[in-house]
Amino acid sequence: MGNIDGDTLAILVGGGPAPGINGVIASATIEAIHNGLRVLGLYDGYYHIAAGDTSHVVELGIDDVALIHTTGGSILRTSRTNPAKDDLTLQTCVRTLTKLDVRYLIAIGGDDTTYGAKRISKVTQGRIGIATVPKTIDNDLPLPDNAPTFGFETARSVGTGIIENLMEDARTTERWYLVISMGRKSGALALGMCKAAGAELAVIPEEFPGEELDLQGVVDTIVGAIVKRKASNYSHGVAVVAEGIAERLSQKTLTAFENLGRDAYGHIRLADIPIGSVLRDSVRRRLSEIGVEATIVTKDIGYELRCAKPVPFDVEYTRTLGYGAVRYLLSGGSGALVALSGGRVVPVTLEELQDPQTGRIPVRLVDVNTESYEVARNYMTRLELEDFQEPQIERLAAATNLSPDAFRREFVRLHDGSVMTFSRGLRL
Repeated sequence: MGNIDGDTLAILVGGGPAPGINGVIASATIEAIHNGLRVLGLYDGYYHIAAGDTSHVVELGIDDVALIHTTGGSILRTSRTNPAKDDLTLQTCVRTLTKLDVRYLIAIGGDDTTYGAKRISKVTQGRIGIATVPKTIDNDLPLPDNAPTFGFETARSVGTGIIENLMEDARTTERWYLVISMGRKSGALALGMCKAAGAELAVIPEEFPGEELDLQGVVDTIVGAIVKRKASNYSHGVAVVAEGIAERLSQKTLTAFENLGRDAYGHIRLADIPIGSVLRDSVRRRLSEIGVEATIVTKDIGYELRCAKPVPFDVEYTRTLGYGAVRYLLSGGSGALVALSGGRVVPVTLEELQDPQTGRIPVRLVDVNTESYEVARNYMTRLELEDFQEPQIERLAAATNLSPDAFRREFVRLHDGSVMTFSRGLRL
């Protein structure tokens, strides 16, 4: 590969932060400079270039990035600006990049950032070589070999530590924590933290069939766990709930929340939905109805994880991804997402990933038919089909003001198909 002095590589970050961003920036910058490229960092994702602003850039040198790979956050900051929200914005992005003499662009981001990069790549038709590096703590991009997205392992590790502390607090104070975890559509982070910490329960969107989610099913799943623990003389626990539960609520339920905002890509701002307090109040009412006393406290986990110092896995992972993105571009590639498969850098074209009908990259969801999920589920405290048989049903009912038959009528709906049925071979 020859020296291509004079060409410029630009790097930007879009979407929410994820541990390891700086590792990509560092390794991409170093490899680019070693190959004779000038490197520009574009501040705040697509935000300024979408407005035609060329002033929010910084030239990066090796000394600027040599030690940033172990730090959290993003030295280039980030934003959720959609560069392809309309033709004018898209053309402005292209003109601004051209004005900056950008020959190559690395976009670090999730599905929305990748979609924006794909649109720019299509318009420039090779004049600007573009590679995207996937990042999200939600772990919801369909990477080869089911590889995790960078940032997920750090988020799970840091979140697990928080949940372990809450579990001890719950035991000490005899209370239940409802932990709301980030995860817009995928419950991977909530499930991963619950499984690693050994929390009593995880509730994720993938467990509920259909387009709209039954909020009462979520409430009864949590209440069932509380009752089952109480029947075993435990009055404490931690339930981890993926925030994506909120996005699956019916429109009728969502209209009850005022002033719901949407981001640049049209997604409901889940932070505007007080799903934690809604669940807390609903669980309290349900417990009161069946004569069970419990202290319920909510705790959101998410923002604490996104800019955490990356664990060694994500440090190593991102350094390879940044290096691989530059090598891919300099080999003449463009328009692909850079991933790892078997330790090798693998470019995955956006056409391979996108849904042919929507043109968007499909979300990778938790596969509830795998042993990985089955192990997590088996270690949770939940009402299972066998709990509605004798003698379990009598013991559970005794922890409430319900008769065994009434308890069965109230809670067996969790296994009638409105929520996902999981059992160890039993049938009612």
